[in-house]
Parts: sequence; structure tokens; C-alpha cells
Amino acid sequence: MHTPLHSFHIPVMGLAFTVDSPLKVARFGISSAVSLCDDTLLEQMRRHYCGEYGLPFAPIHPSAHDYRALRITAYLNLLDSLTRQQFEQLRNEAFAPGSEICRYFELLPESSSLYRAYRRMLAEPEGEERQRQQAWLRGQMRLGSIDVNIMTKVDKANYSKGGELLPQEYSDALAALRGYATSSLSGSSLIFSAGLNPRLYSYLEQFAAFLPDAAGTLAKKVVIKVSDYRSAAIQGRFLAKKGIWVSEFRIESGLNCGGHAFATEGLLMGPILEEFKANRQALAAELYAMVQQVLQAKGVPLPEQAPEQRLTVQGGLGTAGEQAFLQAYYQVDATGWGTPFLLVPEATTVDEPTLQKLVKAEKKDLYLSPISPLGVPFNSLRDCSATLEREERIRKGAPGSPCIKKHLVSNTEFTEQPICTASQEYQSRKIEELDKQQLAPAAHQQAFDAITARECLCVGLANSALMIHKLVKKTKAVSICPGPNLAYFSRIFSLEELVGHIYGKINVLKGVQRPSVFVNELQLYIDYLEKQLSTSLAGATAKQLKSLASFKANLLEGIEYYMDLAPAFSAYAEPASNMLEELKGLKQRVFGLQVQEGALV
Repeated sequence: MHTPLHSFHIPVMGLAFTVDSPLKVARFGISSAVSLCDDTLLEQMRRHYCGEYGLPFAPIHPSAHDYRALRITAYLNLLDSLTRQQFEQLRNEAFAPGSEICRYFELLPESSSLYRAYRRMLAEPEGEERQRQQAWLRGQMRLGSIDVNIMTKVDKANYSKGGELLPQEYSDALAALRGYATSSLSGSSLIFSAGLNPRLYSYLEQFAAFLPDAAGTLAKKVVIKVSDYRSAAIQGRFLAKKGIWVSEFRIESGLNCGGHAFATEGLLMGPILEEFKANRQALAAELYAMVQQVLQAKGVPLPEQAPEQRLTVQGGLGTAGEQAFLQAYYQVDATGWGTPFLLVPEATTVDEPTLQKLVKAEKKDLYLSPISPLGVPFNSLRDCSATLEREERIRKGAPGSPCIKKHLVSNTEFTEQPICTASQEYQSRKIEELDKQQLAPAAHQQAFDAITARECLCVGLANSALMIHKLVKKTKAVSICPGPNLAYFSRIFSLEELVGHIYGKINVLKGVQRPSVFVNELQLYIDYLEKQLSTSLAGATAKQLKSLASFKANLLEGIEYYMDLAPAFSAYAEPASNMLEELKGLKQRVFGLQVQEGALV
């Protein structure tokens, strides 16, 4: 498999924000990820781009057998075809100033051998040698990968029109996997996030595209997004026992990320990366031995050596120095930059009103919210239009949202078939139940707020693309999920600016006071623990108290680790003295937290 030319990728963001990013950046060799959650949105986008490119569009109606998988396949095939068309057009352009082919090479890091070859070609006088060098450069160009994301926990069962439960392969996640597996994409990756789903992971076995050929090549690769080493080992072993090779472990900060936040028990990014660094080769060897045994039993040709297994990291990165340090010190192959790309219209799809809110957002505007129907903390932007719409419904005495897409249905308190906790149906019934309890006013309000905090993400996270591409007639409410790192990026950027910033060609944060990625994450974890202690100590069980004590201990161990790391880190980023002073203050703050039953001290 070809090594990517860029050392960063654009992770999946929401449902709409990267839904068509491949059409914006793949031709420049930049990889991005598309969410497969919302087949209706993908069908709407397919209709739009078929119209834009003058292609015939045959709708796939919900009445069609296996419509969800068919819609996903059709959209991915369209992306594959259009990006290849864009790429070939770009590759055949003349190397003229301002051309897209020149832009392709100028986006590369200056350390890239291909970038240096491009600069040598430009210095070459017109003639046969210059033409030869240009032909060589064209042959080295590669398309960015069109990756896809399945959130493993979003896997509702589906029913026939007659109300009969369909076989499990028609559940949301399995249908999405099938849609990707049967698409024309080759060399791209299926990214699993949110933990192990046994029936989903087991389903991979049925598709030859996920098995290596004799040369070790995988037509479609599997990437696991994890928050710590233990999770990677467990999921990697589960898949290896099915004969499935994990091509990449994608480490994401538990809290310093966008969207759903899966906090660790106080384990921080640096110590997690250290554990991967120490065990990476041994884990790869263990997993490959398991895969070999399974493939041999299946009669699948065995590659002579293990396919590549990459290690990448994402969540809260902000400077070229941080990127370079992670690559040099922890030997990560690449990094993910999500939230800052929300401010790059050339790369992502964010409607103008929401984009302006992002530009103006300060630290206080970015918070870990309770709005997700999944009950998982969700990084969000205060006063985004979907939140304002939800609050207006509450004021009018009609809390909850119409449940149109039903991707996040999970609750069966009141119904046989699951419903969504953000729906009008659920919230009205839950409030009726609350009213019968006759609680004191303050306790009643607290419970009411907890019920009505849930927001319809299925619709809110999809609306940006519908508005930008004029697929709806009026403005719709938008939910958006930036990470806390957005506070330091405060304007709209061109693709050249942000990519140049990642590679250290320019500094778009010049003059901005920003703690390092490690200190930022540590602060978020301390805030999280403080909140847990203030709300969970009263009546906490022995098991819960033990977990809180472990959380505190892990934070203190992490701080000691960072104090030792500071000199090495300072060679790439901020001075060690600054980092050490910040860590000393945070250490005292953690020491002051009392993990015992009673008030937070």
C-alpha cells in the first residue's frame, strides 16, 4: 500500500461537516472521513452532486429492499468516481503558476522529498529535462483516501412495514458496513468509533475486501478509534480472531476532541502514547500471528509479512511543533486535525451563520454538554441554533423534537420498540411521570432540565449541508460539535493557511496565548473530575469511590510523566519552564481534591 503523502488527516465531524470533504480535498492528496450514519443525507447529497456534474440520478426509495446499504454504496461510488475524475484532470494540467497541480505540490510539507523534487523542477529551465521531471512528478501523485466512519453504538434494529423485526444484518451499523464493503472504493479505510460491537465486528468476516491478498494488500482497511492501549489490544484481538487485520489504531483524546467525549479514568494522552510506543511492535506481532492462524484455516493466501499497522493520534493539536513532537518522540505515523478545519470552507461544510458563531467562539462558549440522546457527554457550542430551538420548544410547553430519522433510538421505558430520549414522545411521557412524584420545586426543576436537555442530533448535525447546497427551502436549526481547541482559532482560513500551519510554513496562532495540547487536556480532565466529585460523592458506592480515587491517581501520575517529558517537548514547542510552572499549579489543584464521601474540598 502507498504511504500517504500528507502526515495529517481530517477526521469525521458530525454528519454533514465532512460529508463531501473528499470532493474538496482528496484531489490534493488529503484524506478525510465521511459518516455513514445518515443514509437520507447521503441520498440527498448524491442527488445534489449528480445534478451539479450532469449525471443521471435514480433515487433509492425507503421501500426498496436493503435501501440503506444501497444508498451508502451509491453515494460512495459517486465520490469515488468524481474524485478520480477531479484528480486526473488536475494531474494533466500544465505546471503553470496558480494551477491546481502546482497547488497540489505546494500543500506538501517542505520536508517531503516530493516537494523538494517539485522545487527542483521549477528551477529547471524549459526543455527536455524539465519535461522529464514533470512526467516523474505526475507519476508520484496520489489521491487522498475517502475513509468512512461507523459509530459502533449507533446500531438500531430495523423493522418491516408490517412491524416485524428484520434479521440483524439489516441493523443500521451492519447495513452501513455492507454498503461500504460493496462500494467501488479501494485502499480506503472503515473507521470504527465508540467501542467494540461484537456482531458488527464479526460481520466483517463475510467480505473478502477486508482480507489480505498474497502480497498483503487490503482492498479495504479497518481502523479502530481508541482512547487507550487496553481498548486497542482488546478490539485488535477480537478482530484478529476473525482473521481481520487492524491497519491503524487511531488514538483520540477522551475529552480534548469534538463530538462525543469518551473520558478515560484519568489516563492522559502522553502516558497513553508512551504505552503504545513501548508495546506497538509486540502487539502487531501478536495480532498477526492470530490472523495468520485464522487465514490458514480459511484457506486464504498468507502474505509473507504482516500488512502495515499505522498509529495516529488526534484531539486538541494546535501547532506544528506539537505535530512534529508526536511524530518524532512517539513515532506516530500521522495526526488528525478536526476542529480547526471547521473554519476552512474549502475543506468542510458549515453553514454561514454557524461558521460565524465558530469564529467568535471563546473558551466559555465551548462546553461538555448533556445534549446527546446516547447519554454520552457531547462537546458542543453554546447557543447554536439547534439549542436555541430546543429551548424555545420548552418555553412554549412542547419539549422534545419530532423523531424523523430515528438513528439514536435506544429507550424502551414506555414502548416496546425503542424511542429516542430527545423525542417529544419520550420527553412528554417522562415529564408526566416526573409530575406525579410531587418533588420540591428545586428538585423538580433539576429533573425537568435533565429530561429536556437531550437534543435531536440526527437532524441538527445534518442541516448544514442541506442549507449550503440549497436542499431545503428555509433555514434549519444546526447542532455543531467542535472540540475545546476551537477557542484558539478565531477566523476563517484558506486550505493553504491551515495546512501551512500544520507543517510550520506559517503560524496562524501567532500572538495567541495557548497552553500545550498536553496541558489543555490535563485541565479538561481536572475539570471533569471536579464535576464528578461535586455531583457523585453523596451516596457513592465503594466501587464508585474506588474509580474516583483511581482517576485522581492517574492524573497525578500523568503530571509527573509530563514534568519528566517537558525538556524533550520544549525542543519542539513551548519552553520547558512554562510547561513546568503550569504543571506545578495543576498538580496542587489535583492534590486538593478530596475523594471521599461528602462535599468537594
